[in-house]
Amino acid sequence: MPSSQDVNVPMDADDTLVSDADRWRILAVLLGAIFMSLIGVSIVNVALPAIQSGLNADNSDVQWVLSGYALTFGVVLVAAGRAGDIMGRGGLFLIGLAVFTLSSVAAGLAPDARWLNAARFVQGIGSGLLSPQGIGMIQQYFRGDERGRAFGYFGTVVGFSVATGPVLGGFLIQTGGPELGWRLTFLVNVPIGIVAFVLGLMWFPRPLFRRPPEFVEGQTPRRGQRLRSLDPIGSLLLGLAVLAVLYPFMESRGSVLTWALLPGGFLLGGVWIWWERRYKRLGRSPMVDLDIFRTRSFSNGTAIMTLYFLGMTSIWVLVALYVQNGEGKTALEAGMFGIPAALLSAYAANWAGHRVNRYGRKIVIAGLVLALVGLAASILVILLNEWTGLSIWWLMLSLSFIGLAQGSVISPNQALTLAEVPLEYAGSSGAIMQTGQRIGTSVGIAMITAAVFLSLETLSWSISVIIGFVLIAAVILVALAVAIKDQHDRRKARPEPDRAQLEQEAAPEKRGSTPDYSGGHY
Repeated sequence: MPSSQDVNVPMDADDTLVSDADRWRILAVLLGAIFMSLIGVSIVNVALPAIQSGLNADNSDVQWVLSGYALTFGVVLVAAGRAGDIMGRGGLFLIGLAVFTLSSVAAGLAPDARWLNAARFVQGIGSGLLSPQGIGMIQQYFRGDERGRAFGYFGTVVGFSVATGPVLGGFLIQTGGPELGWRLTFLVNVPIGIVAFVLGLMWFPRPLFRRPPEFVEGQTPRRGQRLRSLDPIGSLLLGLAVLAVLYPFMESRGSVLTWALLPGGFLLGGVWIWWERRYKRLGRSPMVDLDIFRTRSFSNGTAIMTLYFLGMTSIWVLVALYVQNGEGKTALEAGMFGIPAALLSAYAANWAGHRVNRYGRKIVIAGLVLALVGLAASILVILLNEWTGLSIWWLMLSLSFIGLAQGSVISPNQALTLAEVPLEYAGSSGAIMQTGQRIGTSVGIAMITAAVFLSLETLSWSISVIIGFVLIAAVILVALAVAIKDQHDRRKARPEPDRAQLEQEAAPEKRGSTPDYSGGHY
């Protein structure tokens, strides 16, 4: 057994004692797999033209290379998160990792577009299985300042994957040629996935499939109750609701019937809420305890994340379209525009992760302000390029503010949003937040790019992209208002410390207690 000095007891009960070294090794496996899944997405963005020519695919086929992955990912997220909460997160994480890795092989060897899209659907399922387990395991094994650091490292990985993905994709396509290059963008995931899987088998606590110890006596479902705890009807209702909401925004040739799915999705969402409340009234464990939305930090943080992704993810789509179609740059050059922003995002995420306990929501507010600064500076660069011939490469500088914003918003907001969520719902609540991200991303890209393409019928690329940036700024302003409201709520809820408490905090060496890993209040 490890000594008391190097043991972190991350749960309330059970026999799970995870040493300090072990939990950081667990985090390394989580981040390696998440890096693989994220770089797989960013690489594909630059590989689409090569895929289209290599497989003689039409525009709809190419669109579903992206949309199919996002669709299945969003549909399985919350159900997969709850399954990890009930059955054990480590085993489901490794299953998702194996599914993602094997489907990467299938995608890289695809003989036609239909095969490739089927593989991408399965990839989305694999990513949807592993992603909520990763966030749930960070919640499970880390507390206090160290949880902020862990989420900071998570944000760093996000930044590096965004930075290296497009450039690596361009390099592989250029090196491998029109037939092999795009295949390498999928096969590059395989060695990372194999290494992460082997290390997970070595380092994850045993048994891999075990109920997490945060389920205390009286709440832990017995073997015969686990199916009811998974809430299969609730899982099906929510999956269908997310599918109905996302599908119209992903189908470029959508008919009136396709868009009729949208109100049907909202109706299914209402039925799901009714079912979850009824399920709890019957004394059963619902898929999602809707009472978590009464926790303001969770509801406000989820709203901020959804709004942020509704706007900000469209920036890189518009930049890629503008510099290639409007300015005549290559795909590799287009990928290079985001490198400084992504590297600064990685740095900002790490910096913020170490300080989120100290400054709380103020970091997120500052990040959203930086996003607005970056949008305003990018609009100025585009206008000066149009009026004076200023080099468009100055966008690398203005977009750097966007990178700082990303690192200052995403990871700190995750830590703050999940801080007060009960551990027995760590996976499903984190998945709810990610589902908001997926819906925000899909709806935002569809609506903002539609506005830009509509503007292109009468206006230039420069003015059309500026219109898109203005729409994004409007969404970020709403997110900023929610963040300021959350900061105000926290200030009102924070009790005034008495003099004895202040003196105790000023002299920690007088206390003989161990550090508090209870999560606390940010």
